[in-house]
Amino acid sequence: MDKFVRLTAAACPVDIINLNTDQLLPARFLKRPRAEGIGDALLRDLRFDSAGHEVADFPLNRPAWRDAKIIVGARNFGCGSSREAAAWALLRFGIRVVVAPSFADIFYGNCFKNGILPIVLPQEAVDHLMDDAKKGANARITVDLESQTVTASDGTSYAFDVDPFKKHCLLNGLDDIGLTLEKSAAIDSFEKAAAQARPWV
Repeated sequence: MDKFVRLTAAACPVDIINLNTDQLLPARFLKRPRAEGIGDALLRDLRFDSAGHEVADFPLNRPAWRDAKIIVGARNFGCGSSREAAAWALLRFGIRVVVAPSFADIFYGNCFKNGILPIVLPQEAVDHLMDDAKKGANARITVDLESQTVTASDGTSYAFDVDPFKKHCLLNGLDDIGLTLEKSAAIDSFEKAAAQARPWV
């Protein structure tokens, strides 16, 4: 998992309340391998019409936000089913941060496990960042995980809370496998001692 420390980037406004995981990644794309094209399926039914043509006015299809790495969303972001692939799709599309007033619990956890930083801020702060994001690619937002701040293009800064353990994992690029490998010396030592104590196993 890639580390996350600090990011300055264009933020895309996606002002959709209760944006659910089936909208983030429609179920028909769940059979795709994680590394193969799943980013293209992000918000597929909102970004494209039934004929497969881009919806020109959907934010992520507009030139200002095609390369956005931050999404400013609305309340209850990521509700619906518990599909972890919704977080995969965001990451493969290039999104590293989602800012919203609230998240569905399972989606919130899945973001951290996949290298995405979900940030909860008060509605007033999100409204300001949403307006800032609507200015386009030149209005860049800075997210600093070490200082736990989000700074709008006008210099207004907002502090956010994050679980210390989740913060540690993101700063160091540690997913569940990485966390286990951090203990590899202790695991090796245990296995050697167990083999000596129970050679018949």
